[in-house]
Amino acid sequence: MKPILVALPLILFLLFGCGEGQVDSPVSLFDGKSLSGWQGDTLSTWRVEDGMIVGGSLEETVPNNEFLVTDRSYENFILTLKIKLTGDEGFINSGVQFHSKRLTNPAYEMEGYQADWGVGYSGSLYDESRRNLTLIAPDSTQVMKWINSDDWNDYKVHAENGRIQLFINGHQMVDYTEKDKSIPQSGLIGVQIHGGGKAQVAFKDIFIEELSVKE
Repeated sequence: MKPILVALPLILFLLFGCGEGQVDSPVSLFDGKSLSGWQGDTLSTWRVEDGMIVGGSLEETVPNNEFLVTDRSYENFILTLKIKLTGDEGFINSGVQFHSKRLTNPAYEMEGYQADWGVGYSGSLYDESRRNLTLIAPDSTQVMKWINSDDWNDYKVHAENGRIQLFINGHQMVDYTEKDKSIPQSGLIGVQIHGGGKAQVAFKDIFIEELSVKE
């Protein structure tokens, strides 16, 4: 019986241990000190302040949408971050792009999914510069009860095999499954400050956990 007992741990390892590694441990996308790994307008829009990525201005109107974008693409993942949006003049809005790409006309725009952020939009899934519509939205009245206005909020994006779930401060906002097989399910991640308002957005504690791809 001893050989069987010795072999049992090995069998269990082969059955269950080999699955480990399909889900990577969360890694930080922002080192808190620089914009290494990101690309965007770092001359007049995006900067690092006190361990935060900050975009926009409370003194001058943001002329157009601006995005700070990762330098690589992601497919299946769980993205978590903290977001704070402030401003009271014009259109005050931000968001998190994913499965997206940069456009060339205009060069400052992106195309792809956006986890929207702003009064009346937070927790909605928007299709930026493609279908140009809100794909699914939560009850905005209920959402406002869960959001810390002008303060930090936790935002989570879970994108896996065509299914997208958005969470704010631990509350699920939407659960969407893409039915259009032509829509890419991988791409860049970006943070946005929307044009048209005197607005400032800050991000910190940005982590991503890459998930295995369904065969």
